Amino acid sequence: METSTMAAQVPPRVRTHQPCAACRMLRRRCDRDCILAPYFPSYEAEKFAGVHKVFGASNVIRMIQMVEESRREDAVKAIIYEATARLRDPVYGSAGAIFHLQKMIQDLKTQLDSIRTQTLVLQEQRDQLLGILKNVHHMDPLSPMDFPMFGAAGSLSNGDILRYDPSTFPLDCDWTW
Repeated sequence: METSTMAAQVPPRVRTHQPCAACRMLRRRCDRDCILAPYFPSYEAEKFAGVHKVFGASNVIRMIQMVEESRREDAVKAIIYEATARLRDPVYGSAGAIFHLQKMIQDLKTQLDSIRTQTLVLQEQRDQLLGILKNVHHMDPLSPMDFPMFGAAGSLSNGDILRYDPSTFPLDCDWTW
């Protein structure tokens, strides 16, 4: 009975303010007016760990304090992005990602120019073929014997190499389909 009486006398510990990720990592008390708390909630500890590793907590606090309050959230996002990029690429950081994207854009522009050139060539070829087809439909039909390679009266001028009558072409051949 005494145990339950003592438990009833001790007020329950009410935790109204959970420490931010920065204060938790730095193992310090997180006040209600902690400048890092709005930007590094307790569930985003890995973000602050990266920022702390690259810039250091005191430098981050100084950078945030230098920015006007309405733009602090954007500044913190930029700090987090730069820290993440520096951890991935310690030499170039976010500039390396920018250079890579610029190179990709240049390569894509080159490919686009090449495709446009190919498209123009194909359109010219299409127009030429359409012109030829249009001219063919407007021409008078000619018999095959009117072509210049044939001599007069339909006889072949090159020694009658191809002379045969298609109607008497032998149908019983030793080759099959």
